[in-house]
Amino acid sequence: MKSYKAYCFDLDGTVYRGKNAIESAVRFIHKLQMEKLEYFFVTNNSSKTPEQLQKVLADINIETPTSRIYSSALTTAKYVDLHYKDANIFMIGSDGIRSALEAHGLNIIDTDEARPDVVVMGIDRTIDYMKLVKASLAVQSGAELIGTNEDIRFPAELGFIPGNGSFVHLVGNVAQAKPTFIGKPSPVMLEVIQQEYGFQKEEMVMIGDNYDTDILCGIRFGCDTIHVNTGVVSTELVLQKEQKPTFCVEDLSVF
Repeated sequence: MKSYKAYCFDLDGTVYRGKNAIESAVRFIHKLQMEKLEYFFVTNNSSKTPEQLQKVLADINIETPTSRIYSSALTTAKYVDLHYKDANIFMIGSDGIRSALEAHGLNIIDTDEARPDVVVMGIDRTIDYMKLVKASLAVQSGAELIGTNEDIRFPAELGFIPGNGSFVHLVGNVAQAKPTFIGKPSPVMLEVIQQEYGFQKEEMVMIGDNYDTDILCGIRFGCDTIHVNTGVVSTELVLQKEQKPTFCVEDLSVF
């Protein structure tokens, strides 16, 4: 593998599984830090703020500033602010997406208060039937449906659990509406890193376990990609894809 100026890591399934570190990834990131090479965390996790993700990384012995953390929540808030600045927003999600929307001064409401113009959905581990009902009815009444990311599932300590995309598609299917997704495989987060730091695409690499989000994100952006066999999609399945990653590895201990 050639040397890059910017190493962009997915988190769930690439750097950790649930609360458990993937040790080969932690060692590789420590190596980049020692060599003073640029690294970033590009995650579809919208449930946590950058400060909370910073704490998760610290718990597995990765100390990093929040400026290196790019989440789908932050990117979604920028998108909504750009296209629906004065809209009434019904939100399903956790601290990450709420704080990002509030930071832009956007108007978050309940459906009992006013009619929503936009439904924004991020992962919500306390989701219940009535939240899904409210979202479905709002979209049927004309609200735009926006998901922070399309992940159908993600790895935890005991196995795979439902991701945000599962719930967004549920609402879209009920309301017969097509959602807009902001996180990977959209290349927006990589584009933001490139713009903020001035990298060339050939100087960047996207590293992840999920072909349909991480690897396609890098391919659509136009940079090299590394698939690791530590999470959602196996190397065997990845090698059957028409557009293959630049590299496929068992884990990051090979570098």
